[in-house]
Amino acid sequence: MARNQLQSLNCSVADALHLVGEWWTMLIILEAFLGTRRFDAFQRNLGIARNILSTRLQKLCDHGIFRREPIHDGARRHEYRLTEMGLDLLPAVIALMQWGDHWLNDDRAPLVLLDRKTRQPIPKINVRAADSRVLNIKQLLATPGPGATTETRERLKLLAEKLTNRQSGT
Repeated sequence: MARNQLQSLNCSVADALHLVGEWWTMLIILEAFLGTRRFDAFQRNLGIARNILSTRLQKLCDHGIFRREPIHDGARRHEYRLTEMGLDLLPAVIALMQWGDHWLNDDRAPLVLLDRKTRQPIPKINVRAADSRVLNIKQLLATPGPGATTETRERLKLLAEKLTNRQSGT
């Protein structure tokens, strides 16, 4: 599916991928979480071409994930800081990192994140119920949200009917 078709899916995952799914983008965000702020440091640490880095950073700033700030008053140079929107990507970045550690690196993590207070590795990111139970996919129910289109509502209705038929054996 072409990238420009993602917006027609009425799907928050597609919307998010449209913004942060380009090659290098999540690595730039991870690098910012690790404390990188300046263009040259991003370029050096990631080995990314300057033109690609410039394009990605501009897009991330334009969409509110980063903000550009002068290094000091009157400076021509600036640094990139994650906004609240960008900081909210932390669980997604950690979940993707943990998935890669487990499935692609044989649980030999190239980078280990520790709780700063206890110096212990952080636990695996999980989906949890309001009462803190860890949930798996079979324990979730997809329902139309306030932004659902008529098409999305119909699709979810059909999926619910199929699930009900499977459970009743019909």
